[in-house]
Amino acid sequence: MEKRRIWLYNRGSMGYRLLADAVVLLHAAFVAFVVLGGFLAWRRRSLVWAHLPCAVWGVLLEYRGWICPLTPLENDLRRRAGLAGYDGGFVEHYVIPTLYPADLTPPKQVALGTLALLVNVVAYGVLVRRIVRGAGR
Repeated sequence: MEKRRIWLYNRGSMGYRLLADAVVLLHAAFVAFVVLGGFLAWRRRSLVWAHLPCAVWGVLLEYRGWICPLTPLENDLRRRAGLAGYDGGFVEHYVIPTLYPADLTPPKQVALGTLALLVNVVAYGVLVRRIVRGAGR
């Protein structure tokens, strides 16, 4: 009976861990979409309606220093799996260590938000230019 209980516990822990990992992948995909989604709109203009709110949300998160709701969800799932969660946000935990050796500071967060904003301004600038040129033909 004890072995069965341990097996069920481990199975539940693995389920929470897999869910936490899925949230990380979703989070990474969202961040990539926020930064690069404007370029996808070059091919599929209907993506503009999905991307613009995501881009605004992503830039606001960085400028305001907010924590994305996916971060507490991931941490909760990790704790339920018996793993340690982490402090701070997704960008601070996964992206910043790759980009910067120091901790995330408000100026760095604003810089990341500005980078995302500028990339999208370029992407949408090109898209608008293509639309205007196409309409003039």
